[in-house]
Amino acid sequence: MEPSPNIDSCGRFSSDKGEAIYNLSMRILVVSVLAFTAAFAQEPTAANVPYGPHERNVIDFYRAEGNGPRPLLVYIHGGGWTRGDKQQPADNFTPYLDKGISYAAINYRLTPDNPLPAPVHDAVRAIQFIKSKASEWNIDTDRIVLTGGSAGACTSMYILLHDDLADPDSDDPIERLSTRVAGAAVRVGQTSIDPKVIEPWLGPNVLQHRMINMAVGEQTIDAALAKYDEYRDLWVEFSPINHLTPEDPPLLMTYGADMSLPSKDAGHGIHHPVYGMKMKEEADAIDHETHLLIEGDDSPQEFATAEAFILDVLLGQ
Repeated sequence: MEPSPNIDSCGRFSSDKGEAIYNLSMRILVVSVLAFTAAFAQEPTAANVPYGPHERNVIDFYRAEGNGPRPLLVYIHGGGWTRGDKQQPADNFTPYLDKGISYAAINYRLTPDNPLPAPVHDAVRAIQFIKSKASEWNIDTDRIVLTGGSAGACTSMYILLHDDLADPDSDDPIERLSTRVAGAAVRVGQTSIDPKVIEPWLGPNVLQHRMINMAVGEQTIDAALAKYDEYRDLWVEFSPINHLTPEDPPLLMTYGADMSLPSKDAGHGIHHPVYGMKMKEEADAIDHETHLLIEGDDSPQEFATAEAFILDVLLGQ
């Protein structure tokens, strides 16, 4: 083949026009790389701090300035408990730092290699560890809010609603610390992971999502359902809706607009607004403070956004 008229035999641009195109392409590439780097540029005050023995038992902590101990927002990542990472764009949390709210993000063990209770109990341990650092990190342990999406939302709601998981008799001083927090603001979270509960809610497609079977260490939903009696207690225990009581701290949930049923596919099913509606129904019946935001719903709400809720809980704004 003959070289392009703008490219010589060594693959170099051989005309002013070709060189201009090359230079423009390189500038675009550099700008894109710089923009991506800037988005994640905020360096933690303390990075990859171990809170347990596993390599994924690590926390990033960002300290906010302010008078006295600072409130804290803790991010628990999603990914169906099977994947994901604590790293988030700085724009997601720097507005809170600017308001005097410290921020932490955690990693945890993943399924199916580490089935329940591992991912959730890791997050519980992380909260206790953070509280153990209250003096060093200048944290107000009475003002901690959890946040996260999908599986991170499920874990956040579990910790929020579960009775205190502190073990006062433990030889480990961290395990003796309270797991209670002041609130949670979550997105597209699963309020139940019990297949015999969520299939009637959402239709069969929800069970095709790997989260449900891998949560108990099974590669397929058929294998998991074949052992339903064996796994039932785990699915029930780690369904946040089963722990809701009137005395629990406030909760805000956000979901997408697609309310169609049955769910269209696994992704739609595992993030469906019905999860939030079911929790809201239970909460209203026992007079618990639960807020539900569904995209496209213009009905009046006490909090228009998750940020407004978080600021109210942590700063009283």
